[in-house]
Amino acid sequence: MQDTKAAEGGEADPGFRRDDSQVEAPRYSLVIDRQRHLKWRWLDPLEQALMVMCGIALAGFSTTVFFDVATRSLHHPVLWVQEVTTTFFVYGIFIGTAAATRRNDHLYLSAIGEALTGWPRLFVETFTRLVVLGAGLCMVVFGYINFRQGFNAFRMPSLTPLASLYAPIPLSGALVVLFMIEQLVNGWRNGFAGSDAATPEEILEAERIRALT
Repeated sequence: MQDTKAAEGGEADPGFRRDDSQVEAPRYSLVIDRQRHLKWRWLDPLEQALMVMCGIALAGFSTTVFFDVATRSLHHPVLWVQEVTTTFFVYGIFIGTAAATRRNDHLYLSAIGEALTGWPRLFVETFTRLVVLGAGLCMVVFGYINFRQGFNAFRMPSLTPLASLYAPIPLSGALVVLFMIEQLVNGWRNGFAGSDAATPEEILEAERIRALT
């Protein structure tokens, strides 16, 4: 009766009182929490920015392709549109490469590693990330070489140096290297398995790998 009267009087039972200060507000973000133990939170804004730029590149590419097809169908082609389309396409690819590396959405043998435990998993997870790290270093070195040489060639009809197309290659490679170092350091420190529950897609992929092996 006392609890009922307290509720009618607007006073809640102290035993059932909720501490609103401890209720976490929902976080609306493009940053995924999968494999959180392998990530540094101070790099989350960078992942957010990369995802936004990927969206801009995809929207720009789709829009310029549609505009190019429409103007050609009307027999009034705009030549510089193809340059803009190519720019969105190239930048989108390499920005997406960096974003996928941070989000672990890129193509590497993750399913095999997730099917293992102990030292075998540590070896596979480390080896696959070292391969991606080496690819990122190659992108930095050879991408920078192409960027420097791109000032000697030009795009038509705007005569813009080809270096403008090569610029995202070393930048993307540097981000890939950064994200791989991030995952290796945290993986060696916290373990690659972590405590995150596997998604249904990851479970199905691991089962498929086990069936093949």
